[in-house]
Parts: sequence; structure tokens; C-alpha cells
Amino acid sequence: MGVALSAGTVVAQDASSPSPAIADTLYSGGPILTIDDAQPTAEAVAVKDGRILAVGELSALESYRGSETTLFDLQGRTLLPGFVDSHGHVVMGGLQALSANLLAPPDGEVNDIESLQSTLRSWADAHAEALDDAQMIIGFGYDNAQLAELRHPTREDLDAVSTEYPVFIVHQSGHLGVANSRALELVGIDASSENPAGGVIRRSPDGEPNGVLEEYAFFTALLPLLSTLGPEGLEAFAVAGSELWASYGYTTAQDGRSSGSVVEALKAIDADGKLPIDVVAYPDVLEAKDYIEANVSKAYTGRVRVGGSKLTIDGSPQGFTALRDRPYFDPVGDYPPGYAGYAAVTMAQVQEAVNWCYANGIQVITHANGEGASDMLIAALETAQAEYGDPGNRPVLIHGQFLREEQVDSYRDLGVFMSLFPMHTFYWGDWHRDHTVGPVNGDNISPTGWVRERGMMFGSHHDAPVAFPDSMRILDATVTRRTRSGDILGPDQRVDVKTALKAMTIWPAWQHFEEHDKGSIEPGKLADFVILSDDPTAVDPESLNELGVLATIKEDRVIYAAEKAQALTARQSPFVASPQVAERFLHAMHEGLNAQ
Repeated sequence: MGVALSAGTVVAQDASSPSPAIADTLYSGGPILTIDDAQPTAEAVAVKDGRILAVGELSALESYRGSETTLFDLQGRTLLPGFVDSHGHVVMGGLQALSANLLAPPDGEVNDIESLQSTLRSWADAHAEALDDAQMIIGFGYDNAQLAELRHPTREDLDAVSTEYPVFIVHQSGHLGVANSRALELVGIDASSENPAGGVIRRSPDGEPNGVLEEYAFFTALLPLLSTLGPEGLEAFAVAGSELWASYGYTTAQDGRSSGSVVEALKAIDADGKLPIDVVAYPDVLEAKDYIEANVSKAYTGRVRVGGSKLTIDGSPQGFTALRDRPYFDPVGDYPPGYAGYAAVTMAQVQEAVNWCYANGIQVITHANGEGASDMLIAALETAQAEYGDPGNRPVLIHGQFLREEQVDSYRDLGVFMSLFPMHTFYWGDWHRDHTVGPVNGDNISPTGWVRERGMMFGSHHDAPVAFPDSMRILDATVTRRTRSGDILGPDQRVDVKTALKAMTIWPAWQHFEEHDKGSIEPGKLADFVILSDDPTAVDPESLNELGVLATIKEDRVIYAAEKAQALTARQSPFVASPQVAERFLHAMHEGLNAQ
């Protein structure tokens, strides 16, 4: 590999001292990208007790080598700090891991209603024995924008899969879903049901629900079901989700919009030794203030901590439920003239939630996709800062898909960390260009270029289970902004590879108040690493999505290893062999349905 090595060596302890510490592991044999501006590359890393002892030239680190030191040969592969999740839903990621895969290519095979139905039937057949117990068929990831029919499936489409079992399918955005007739019956939705605040029950011309549920109509149907899963079901989700994150190189995950029961499930699997990575949870501020206040901490209990609170203002941009400041460009569906989406909460709720966080010094991460939602958030933050000052709580904007440039100035002035979603440029870039915001404003979705022009850090996230927590797809999208069709959406918003890597490591570590422990390979920090098949700074940027995660290492223990990387030697952990949790999940779903 043609990687320029730093001439210096940074060590935690003077290697020439009489009794230098003996490393547990010495990593070398491939490019090491430290994400440390003071020493960007290295030849070797010495680790002791799960933390980094020294970083630098291999010859200088030989003094840390003892008879019991494990020599980890990278075999030409590239070592980086473990990825830090800037925003995702690791427990709900278990739903993605355990349900029928309804994603469109390249992540799945669903491209029309017929293939969606076929995938659901195949999943049911593959889980026939468990399905007899579970009595439910569930799928995740369909996207009406990628279906040939350019519409949502209906209850009739899902009735064609089964009328015996309830069928739930979740839109890829996680903000909409569809239920068949049996499922609607179970959750008590019929022609007499009124739309909940912040949600819509879509209907046929005769007034009957057509199965499609938006925002709080969907949440109020699905979340009560999931809440009845009990500890076993939630733990199955958490195990599957954390293992999925680890397989993409994440050593720290986020559970954004969590709940007390979900956090307790995370603590339970951690106590059982089943949680391979750290998880920072953000319970919903509108529903769990008491739990947040009692549990928020910058210190982990095991591998779990409550980092703050989550506020959700609007919905999905690709699903036309995000709140804009102007009409959608060309929305596909039955929308009135001038339709601009809607807020899921009132301005009074937003202000009260933000004030509470500022008054108590609690971090608030806020989902605001449309320009109208950002207007609400900015106004609330300005009011809270005027009243309470800056409590050092590092407020975070989540998504910010549609922004005016002056709103980026406002976020900078307010000290807001922007966790952006440039992965959208690949998955929905063509849809945004043609239908949500149009070709002019489409160039400026997820405006990482505007952010960097102002000298601001940012996080680049996946929002899984909205998309797979595919770290290399995130890296590729942040650098190239190439859409499914091959168009480049907003060439001026692109950033270089090194910047994109910071947005997946050191900057989200700062976002979570963990920059002193994570995000770069420096002495004293945790030995959280990811091994890639090649050096992302040395390959053609157009091939970044082809890089593979070969191994994920948490505190000097391999927690994930791809089959082709089994020859890599290191201290193994029990997480390498993933347990099969689908049966537990289905059983728990059955128990939840019985409780309805």
C-alpha cells in the first residue's frame, strides 16, 4: 500500500523507560489510518487492557512486545478506529434483521407489488414452524418510490399473502406502514377510526382504511404491539440489531427515540454478556422525561447509557410527511394543491421539550427533516438559549434533509451539531430531484458542503433500519453523492474521503461527549477498531462502496469477522458466532398479539 507514514511516534509511555508496559496485542502489517490530525498514519498500534498504549513506527513499538503479546497481522488490510453511529435505531434494527427483507436492489429484490408478495410468502414458508406459534407475518423496507407501480401496497395486496395471519409491513423510512385486514382488525382500526394527531389513516373511496398508515397512525398501531413483546422480544431485537451494527464496523451504536423498556432490555442483554458494542440511548422526551432524568449519564453502565433525549418534529421526506416551508415539487399520490407536509407535534410541545432539556442540562437530539421543521427547532433553541444560556448540552439536528442555507448559519450560531443523512443521495436522490424538492433544491439535500464551508463538524448517519447500517455505502454517498441512476446530486456538497471518515468516527464521538475515549487511534483511547479490505484514501472514490468490513474489534476483542477474514488472528470474543434469535423473536411476537 502506498501510504505515507508519519516520521514521528506518539506513545503513552516512553518506550525507552526501564520497564515499558507489555502490550496484550500489537497490530501491524497494513495501513493504519488514525483519524488523528497530529499523526494521520502509523505502522503499528500497541494495546493493553483494552486501551491503546502506543501508536507509531513498528520499530519504536517493539519495546512493548513480550512473550505473551499477540501479534495481529493485518495482512495488508487497513485498520481504522471503530465507527461511531451518529444516528440510528439499533434495537429496531433487530426488526430489520429478523423480518422479511422488502428492500429494493441492491439491498433486496423487491421492485414491484408481486415481488413484495412473493418475498413475504417465501419468508413465511422459511419460518413455517415458528409462524405456527407467532401467528404473524412481518416485513421491513418496502419503498413505494422503488416499486414499479409507484404506490404503497394496500390491505388487499397483503390479504393476497394471507388472510389467516396478520401481515405488517414497514416502509423503509420507518414512518409509514401497511397492515392487512386481519392486522387492522387486531389493532382496532376501521371506518369509524379517526386520524390521530400527527398521523393519517389512508382510506378507500368508501371510507374504509386501505391499510396504509402514516406517522402517528402507524406508530400507534405498531408500537403498542411491540411494547407487549416483553423483555424476551425486545432482547431479541437488541441482540440482532447490535450484531448487525458490528458487522458493518460499528463499535458504538445509537438507539435514537428509545424508551425505558428498551433501555432496560439493552441492560439485560449486556448483563448476560450478549451485547457486543456500546449503545447510547435517547428516550423520547415527550414520553419519558422521568426515565431520562433518572438515568441520563455520560458514563456507561456496562455497555449501555442514556445520553439524553430525542424529539421528533416531522416525518419522512421521501414519504412526503416532512414539514416543508413550501409545497412539495411533484408529490406522487393523492395530495391537495400546495401540500407541504405536516408537523407531528405542536410548536408548544417543541418549545416545552427544548426548554426542559436546557433547564436540566440534558442533550436533545431532534428529528427535523423539512425546512418548516427546522424553523420550529431553530425558534425553540433561540428561545431556550435566551432564557437558560448555553448549558453545554451539545444539541443535535438529526437529518436536516431540506435546509435553506441561512438555516445552516443559524445552527452554527446556536452551537448545534448537525447529524446529516447524505446516504439519501444514493437511495432517494432521484426521487428528491424529480418529486420532493425538484432539481434545483435537490442538489442541496444533506448539505455537507455548506456545513464544511462554515468550519462545522458533522455526522454522517444511516438511520437504520431506514437503510442497512452499511458503513461503506455511507462513506461512498458522502464522498460521491451518486444516485441509483448514476446522477451526481449536488457536486458542490461533496466532501473528500478523509472528511467523510471523520464524520463516521471522531466527530460523532464528539457528538456523544466521547471524543476522549473514541473516534481516533491515539494513546489512552479504547482499542475500538475496524479492518477494511483496502485503504479508502487510496482507492478510486467511485469504488468506496465496494470496500468490505473484514473485522470489527471492541476493546481489543474481535466481535465480528467476515468469513474471508477468518485468517486474521486476534483475541476472539463470543460474539463472532452470531446466535439465531429469529425463533425467540417470532415467539415474542405471538405473545404480543395474544395480549392485544
